[in-house]
Amino acid sequence: MNWSWPFFFDYITNGLMMRGAWTTVWLSVVSMVLGLGLGIVAALMKMYGNALLRYIAEFYIWLFRGTPILIQLIIIYTGLPQLGIRLTVIESAILGLALNEGAYLAEIIRAGIMSVDKGQDDAARSVGMRWTQRMRFVILPQATRTIIPPLGNQFNGMLKTTSLASVISMEELMRSAQMLAQINFRVLEVYSVAALWYLLLVTIWSAIQVRIEAHYEKPFGPAAAVSPEAEKELKKALQQAGTAKI
Repeated sequence: MNWSWPFFFDYITNGLMMRGAWTTVWLSVVSMVLGLGLGIVAALMKMYGNALLRYIAEFYIWLFRGTPILIQLIIIYTGLPQLGIRLTVIESAILGLALNEGAYLAEIIRAGIMSVDKGQDDAARSVGMRWTQRMRFVILPQATRTIIPPLGNQFNGMLKTTSLASVISMEELMRSAQMLAQINFRVLEVYSVAALWYLLLVTIWSAIQVRIEAHYEKPFGPAAAVSPEAEKELKKALQQAGTAKI
């Protein structure tokens, strides 16, 4: 097969390919946000829940970390209808990606929380702060610094993992490339363009991630630098805990 530059350049700006790239972006964002929510819940259940909640969280993490996401997507899309649960391609793709990502993020979040010195929690408890207040004002803000880098790397991976959704006919970037390859049979050109699109998306995200990490690496500023809303909430929490006025 001879390489064709005209086909290559045409695929770069092809409407189907560009729509597939946009689908990859929003699919990654939605799945990541839902996965983050699942990860937070699973991590807190595993760390602070009772025996039943810990077992549920551990089973969920074990199951979705221990099986390939490709199989998970196929089971969700083709297996759930046999149980009377019918999902569209988009719903199946989002559910599968979010469940898989949540299992990995749960361990990242748990590690981030555990990285915070126990003395921080003890000090907050000593002034009478409730668990929710300790997590919101003391633990999570410090754990965020540890969580952000691997969280960013997970999103980087998500941009490429969405390509597996093509197996259930989700029309993201990889599926778009497959459709174009079947039309003109210019396989090498179209997949080279798909690779360039993935590389572009990952490069853009890498630049964003650097800025996010730089922001969270800054030392905590003085109280005056805290937003009025956050300062008001913190004062209210401390007052409720019976502490002195700050």
